Amino acid sequence: MEAVEGEGATYGTKNLTQYLQDNHNLIINHKKVARLCKGLGILLPQRIGNPKYPKRLAKNHLITAPNQLWQLDIKYGKIEGSERFFFVACAIDVFDRAIVGYYRGSRCQAKNITGLLKEAIIRRNLKAPKEENGHCIVIRTDNGPQFVSNLFGDFCEGNKIFHERIPPRSPNYNAYIESFFSILERDLFRRYAFEYFDEAYYRIDEFIEFYNARRYHGSLGRMSPYKFYEKYKDIGFPKEMAVSL
Repeated sequence: MEAVEGEGATYGTKNLTQYLQDNHNLIINHKKVARLCKGLGILLPQRIGNPKYPKRLAKNHLITAPNQLWQLDIKYGKIEGSERFFFVACAIDVFDRAIVGYYRGSRCQAKNITGLLKEAIIRRNLKAPKEENGHCIVIRTDNGPQFVSNLFGDFCEGNKIFHERIPPRSPNYNAYIESFFSILERDLFRRYAFEYFDEAYYRIDEFIEFYNARRYHGSLGRMSPYKFYEKYKDIGFPKEMAVSL
């Protein structure tokens, strides 16, 4: 898991096997690595010559209100005293900093990601535009297998979501969700040692509710994301709050 979140993010099973042999002195072959990756839901898809949904590189946007750009990514945590992992996938609105949707579980696949987005779209009351080439929101991700899958592409196309992907090894393009995951690591994962999955999920639910509803943000005038959103949604958002990224 450390490898696929770092330098080995784009490794296939053979390169990942070599990494484990060189860096952890493991006696393991690529078939075993493939089975482990499949069980964790992190097996990279087979390369195809003509992908159904071509890659759209992330570009600069001027964000002036909520629900224009969401950043989406996946983090993992561990169960204390074991080799078991769990995943946390979150989508953040870059304007009001709210976590608009999240998922936590022992596996993380494209269907879990589309599920959290579907709930977030309903919760934020987003409507697909009537224009043929229009879109209701831009969603930015990295190049993880969940995000390059046909299932995820079908979901975005069906809901008129413009999906853009950052270049490999460029987390600064996803700075807002990376910042949130740093907060999650510091304020939750380092404070608690999780002995069971249910305990971890309970703490994650609790923390995200606190983060959205009560945690102060200096960039939001010392308001929580929910308070900021509610205060300005009816009267308009201040021009100085616009975000260019």
